[in-house]
Amino acid sequence: MPVGYMQNKGIIYAFLAYAGWGLISIYWKQINPGIDAVQITSHRIFWSLLTLFLMLAFKGGFKGLIVQLKDKKHLWTFALAAILLSSNWTIYIYAVVSGHIIETSLGYFINPLVNVLIGVIFFNEKMRKLQWIAVGVASAGVIYLSIALNAVPIIPLALALTFGFYGLVKKKVNADSMIGLTLETGFMFLPAVILLIISELKATSANSSFFTADILDQTLLIGAGLITTIPLIWFANAVKSVPMSTIGFIQYLTPTITFLIGLLIYHEAFEPIKLVGYGIVWVGVLIFILDNIRNRVRVRRVVV
Repeated sequence: MPVGYMQNKGIIYAFLAYAGWGLISIYWKQINPGIDAVQITSHRIFWSLLTLFLMLAFKGGFKGLIVQLKDKKHLWTFALAAILLSSNWTIYIYAVVSGHIIETSLGYFINPLVNVLIGVIFFNEKMRKLQWIAVGVASAGVIYLSIALNAVPIIPLALALTFGFYGLVKKKVNADSMIGLTLETGFMFLPAVILLIISELKATSANSSFFTADILDQTLLIGAGLITTIPLIWFANAVKSVPMSTIGFIQYLTPTITFLIGLLIYHEAFEPIKLVGYGIVWVGVLIFILDNIRNRVRVRRVVV
């Protein structure tokens, strides 16, 4: 097929993936508040692993899974990735169900800047002048919020750092995205099952137990497997044909959608004092985006 056709198709997949990740907060909001974030995350892990096994069986991907299982060095890497990913999932779901969706958007706005710093610290990558300025401006926004609100924005920083370091760990091993996620959820599976058993034994109401919850909550919890894996498949299809620089721009679709959902659908509080802080961070993100555009143009001119 023509390269242009494949790239256009890949861009559609990228938009679907990032839009899906942006809209997922609405999905978690539909689950009864009696089921807490740890339970939801545990169900997400449980049903995701079952879904991934079915997908691997359909694709004939168990051979690749066995290859990765034989590499004991990489297994430790996947175990660490599992800890970071499960932490990120739990923090995100807790934030969503407790009315802090807007704060999660800030975390994913600053995440690309965290990734750049990780590249400098761990891979000796060089940052351009405007990238330093972007990181500095965004950091100033976070500091402003900490001082103005008299509290460190823990949720945004925790989300950005856990996902940033998750990406760092993933760079240490070359594996198919679906196989990698299968191994990671595999490491999380037993703790998730234990937590689910404990939550069932401690359930104080019908709403806090999976087996006595209504059919909608049960369906949503089981569907967490598909909700987790489908955007991943879209993303995997996107990166095959779309330049990572383009993916880098599209990724801001997720926090933008998330912010609008928190503000317009769930009417979360967004005082002027927060607007100033978020505005400073957004300026930093804009500088970062403009620098990437300028660098892409410069590279194209050199190639031509």
